[in-house]
Amino acid sequence: MTPRILAINPGSTSTKIAVFAGDEPVFVETIRHDAVELASFGNVMDQEAYRRDLILAALHRHGLAIADLAAVIGRGGLMRPIAGGTYAVNEAMLDDLRSCRFGTHASNLGAILARDLAGEAGIPALIADPVVVDELGPLARYSGHPDISRRSIFHALNHKAVARVAAAELGRPYEDLRLIVAHMGGGVSVGAHDRGRVVDVNNALDGDGPFSPERSGGLPAGAVVGWCFAPGAEEAEIRRRITGRGGFLAYLGTADGLEIDRRVAEGDDKAREVREAMAYQVAKEIGSMAAVLEGRLDAVILTGGLAHDKVLVDLISRRVSFLARVVVHAGEDEMGALARAALRALADPGTILIYPA
Repeated sequence: MTPRILAINPGSTSTKIAVFAGDEPVFVETIRHDAVELASFGNVMDQEAYRRDLILAALHRHGLAIADLAAVIGRGGLMRPIAGGTYAVNEAMLDDLRSCRFGTHASNLGAILARDLAGEAGIPALIADPVVVDELGPLARYSGHPDISRRSIFHALNHKAVARVAAAELGRPYEDLRLIVAHMGGGVSVGAHDRGRVVDVNNALDGDGPFSPERSGGLPAGAVVGWCFAPGAEEAEIRRRITGRGGFLAYLGTADGLEIDRRVAEGDDKAREVREAMAYQVAKEIGSMAAVLEGRLDAVILTGGLAHDKVLVDLISRRVSFLARVVVHAGEDEMGALARAALRALADPGTILIYPA
């Protein structure tokens, strides 16, 4: 019988779940959480039982039970830096996630819920390629000052998933290839994949690399110091300018790509130039990662929601196609990526990694 996998991806106001039979989705559902209900919890970790019961109810609606599954895999949360791969959920991981010692986010519940549900049936509870995947080379960690080390925080799940898809298309193992993957969504991360490891990547969360619809990317450091010491400056507001209110939103008042497309079509030169500027910065970042890989590339992969924008893709491709073949895999199939990771782990249990204590 084809193994059935439950994938769980908790967000701040919803929980995405999906059951796959092999590569085929049985169902995909987004469970929306009422703001009033969420407000009744002291913190996101207190939502564990609430979300678990909603997942069980959704399975029941689709005529499924935990006993019908071969494994449960959750979206990895904020934990200690680890190498990419599929991990068994263990007590050390649960302790780090429940304590939020590495940060608080709804995704921390992914592994916790996977363990809750899998434990009922005695099946594997897994996570795969969380945002804290860290495979940086030693030179990539240097920032320019010893007080600050460059950190690896990026869209690891989608990076690794599309890299494997592209490798299959090229007819070679991911672990044999040199690739550059540019994920373009609410944030932008561009990574150098050197034979299965992301040896350099911009910090897509809090100020590195290209700007994006909502993030400012790498800003001139001196100017940011000016922000910090301006009259009435507040740390929270400055952080919002960097993450949440930067990029398209700061320049154009909207982060909606379709709205920007409409403005450009109507002759809005500012909207056109801002979109071109983002493409310019993404292409520059791809060029820098090509230098990391010494110019020996098998492909450049463009992915994420913004890769649906043919104009943006063409603008980037025009500048980087001299490096290698450009491959486009638009969107971010998080649920499918999780399910495929679980299937690989079930097929070869020896590849399941252990989270360090």
